[in-house]
Amino acid sequence: MKGRKIALGVTGGIAAYKACELASRLKKRGADVRVVMTEAATRFVAPLTFESLTGNRVELDMFSRPWEMGHISLAKFAELFVVAPATADIIGKFACGIADDMLSTALMAATCPVLLAPAMNGGMWKSAAVQANIQTLASRGIPMIGPGRGRLACGDDDIGRMVEPAEIVDEIERLLHAKKDLAGVHVAVTAGPTREFADPVRFLSNRSTGKMGYAIARAARNRGAKVTLITGPTSIEPPRGVEVVNITSTQDLYHAATACAEHADVMIQSAAPADFRPAEYCETKIKKTGEGMALQLASTPDVARALGENKRPGQILVAFAAETNDLRENAKGKLLRKNADLIVANDVTIPGAGFGTDTNCAFLITRDGEVEVPLCEKTELADRILDAVVDLRHAE
Repeated sequence: MKGRKIALGVTGGIAAYKACELASRLKKRGADVRVVMTEAATRFVAPLTFESLTGNRVELDMFSRPWEMGHISLAKFAELFVVAPATADIIGKFACGIADDMLSTALMAATCPVLLAPAMNGGMWKSAAVQANIQTLASRGIPMIGPGRGRLACGDDDIGRMVEPAEIVDEIERLLHAKKDLAGVHVAVTAGPTREFADPVRFLSNRSTGKMGYAIARAARNRGAKVTLITGPTSIEPPRGVEVVNITSTQDLYHAATACAEHADVMIQSAAPADFRPAEYCETKIKKTGEGMALQLASTPDVARALGENKRPGQILVAFAAETNDLRENAKGKLLRKNADLIVANDVTIPGAGFGTDTNCAFLITRDGEVEVPLCEKTELADRILDAVVDLRHAE
């Protein structure tokens, strides 16, 4: 989102404090953020807070600098206008064409996309008037994110909470993404580790966190794809708008991936399945005796090989090779053995790359050559991988 221009409208609700985090997250992602507040919003958060977070003056009053026509300049500035929190008041004004303060007037003048993040009491949200206004805005193509359910400021546990800033940023990124070169394409992504249990509490696994796979799923969604995310156990919130299939073992992954491959156009295998499992499963916890124990291992299904053997004409298969030595040689061998179209090869011993980091580096290897991607954010590598997928689809 570097250099993207976002107007952030903040209205008078207790959730206004979350708008501070939203502004901060957008700024850290490189966006140019300008904030416009209602008078009621200033009762919850001081304008100076947003000016400090964004580095830009906060717009408040229609008449403080009438010669600048702030509502018009803000509307012309924005590539996206986000209102968070969006109270019942601003939703009603926007739906009915009322422009009586800086925010509502700027919204009315805006020609860019608008995103609303509602926040209010549950009774207000469910009222006939608010729901009618929401339907009016929906008929005009105005997207909303939320509200969520949880404990509200009034003490009720109900619908009406503004969704978390991270979710709003994710939706903003989707709306702003310029490339839609995967529109109509079904992309399946596997992510995270698998677990192979020896007893009810112990299992074999690996250090995969799923960050790379989730970044690919999010990037594919942003580029217009229909995305299925097949994920092992992770602590990451799945991207909005993707189908999620949860798996635990490599056997689970095998069944989910082969079933999905029957109709997916692209299979991206960024999961880290265990190669071995305990040969026998103990129904009760194995007790410590003070002596050592031998654990017999059996092979797990080779998911990548199964997908390669059953690859459909025109289908693109992407596999990953996480190596500690002879990176390119091992990856090229895997490309042929698994009948893949693209191998993403990375050396997990390089600092800042591999498991658990927000960055990665890789060689993107096809039968026609290779491209090196130096250390970068996993979000950037995800788009580089998808660029290669688009090229492969066009070459078919």
